[in-house]
Amino acid sequence: MHRFFLETAPQPGAEVPLTPEDAHHACQVLRMQPGETAELLSGGARFLAEAVSIGPKEAVFRVLEPLPSTEPALRVTLFQGLPKADKMDWIVQKAVELGAAAVVPVAMERCVVKLDRKDAARRQERWQRIAREACKQSGRCEEPAVGLPLTLGALCAELRSFEAAVVPWEEAQGLSLPRFRAEHPEVRRLAVVIGPEGGIAPREIDVLREAGALPVTLGPRILRTETAGLASLAALMALWGEMEA
Repeated sequence: MHRFFLETAPQPGAEVPLTPEDAHHACQVLRMQPGETAELLSGGARFLAEAVSIGPKEAVFRVLEPLPSTEPALRVTLFQGLPKADKMDWIVQKAVELGAAAVVPVAMERCVVKLDRKDAARRQERWQRIAREACKQSGRCEEPAVGLPLTLGALCAELRSFEAAVVPWEEAQGLSLPRFRAEHPEVRRLAVVIGPEGGIAPREIDVLREAGALPVTLGPRILRTETAGLASLAALMALWGEMEA
């Protein structure tokens, strides 16, 4: 079923217009006709709606009924060390599909990529578009935000707003994600910090520890940066029961 975002959640029975961009897509690309149904998504809510009128510049839908939310109760923000090439595109797309609440790039010591303010803003705009499309494709009700790149110091300040933070690290021992789950069953707002190619420098681990982050192991195999965050997200969602029907 086709999905479209609204800025505010509607009431059943209301007739609501799509954005001009979505109206054009519904008319010219999807070739939708009046009477066809779609899902309308807004702020964690999901609605079944019927097309009333479809045109290249305006499309109006009538809201029929609310649908169950597809958003996870576990709110995970992925703080991703900036990777090379287009890996961040892939990470954003898959993290959104897996249920990440937000994705934030981080400039770390071993990052090869260095972005100035203009480049960072341009990349963020691209990553947000990717997040939006991944959200529609996967049936998410809420569009996760993709932030501007943070410094390590800014990241540590952000971590104070979370109930807990974990750092998958190849040298971590003892604390696995299942053990973390057993020791923190009530956590609902969680940060996951992933290093770039080359990993997180020992000095950075010390700084993250001081900010309250817990190094965790993902097992004996060393995962690439574009794999580690996604593996962590999938494991956490499964451990918190978010992959059950």
